[in-house]
Amino acid sequence: MSATVTERDGGMAPGRHGPGTDSSAPAGGEAVTAGTADTPNPDADEHAERFIDVRGLEKTFSGDGAPVYALRGLDLTVAEGTFLGVMGQSGSGKSTFLAMLGGLSHPTAGGISVDGIDLYKLPGERLADFRREYLGFVFQSFNLVPYLTALENVTLPLAVKKMPGAEKRRRALDVLDHVGLADRAGHLPGKLSGGEQERVAIARALVNEPPLILADEPTGALDTETTVEIMDVFSGLHREGITIVMVTHNPEIQRYFDRTIVLRDGLLDCELPACDIGTPL
Repeated sequence: MSATVTERDGGMAPGRHGPGTDSSAPAGGEAVTAGTADTPNPDADEHAERFIDVRGLEKTFSGDGAPVYALRGLDLTVAEGTFLGVMGQSGSGKSTFLAMLGGLSHPTAGGISVDGIDLYKLPGERLADFRREYLGFVFQSFNLVPYLTALENVTLPLAVKKMPGAEKRRRALDVLDHVGLADRAGHLPGKLSGGEQERVAIARALVNEPPLILADEPTGALDTETTVEIMDVFSGLHREGITIVMVTHNPEIQRYFDRTIVLRDGLLDCELPACDIGTPL
């Protein structure tokens, strides 16, 4: 199957995911082809196995001093529906990798495909549409707007969608209920605990129904009990089939992951449990 980016809800969405995909009317790419119940599509299986395809990824930051080589030729494939943990010491390239996977930082060399779509071959406007329709971001610092209620924060990603306001509100309430915060929808972030704010951030990431969630140290500022609660939320999303890539320094949450890779000096050092004893995490 040739994945493309097609019109949906006034934005752009990749061909394999999202309701309203029209295989006969692609925007800026080949038509999507699909198998039937009687005729399986082998390309679809290949895309599922290589849902994330990272090829020779390099990122160099140049400033006044010597260049900083954040990624040095990273190769990685991730199957659809995987809960992938990314670990490694500070400076190993974890956050740079996540930013590039999210379409936020162009590579110096190499490339990234998600579901067969080469992110950095998309024009700038299409790349922004791809991020909005296809990705959900969760950050350690929550990034909630302090003067908006939980419900209003969750509704923000729907602002550009062509749908009635009542439908946006319903969808936002649904995802708040999904993370156990329906009764806190009218509260400002300052009136919520750290764990509750993180749940609002997760709900905001889910409201566009993305197939891929990127999480950067989402439990880094939480206590142990709240960390377990938040990881249980992510685990539930994983069971629903959402692909999750999570950067973390916390080895105690590694048990939630399907796979755990360890980066070192901008390269894939190893994958647990096959890492050498004493490998820095």
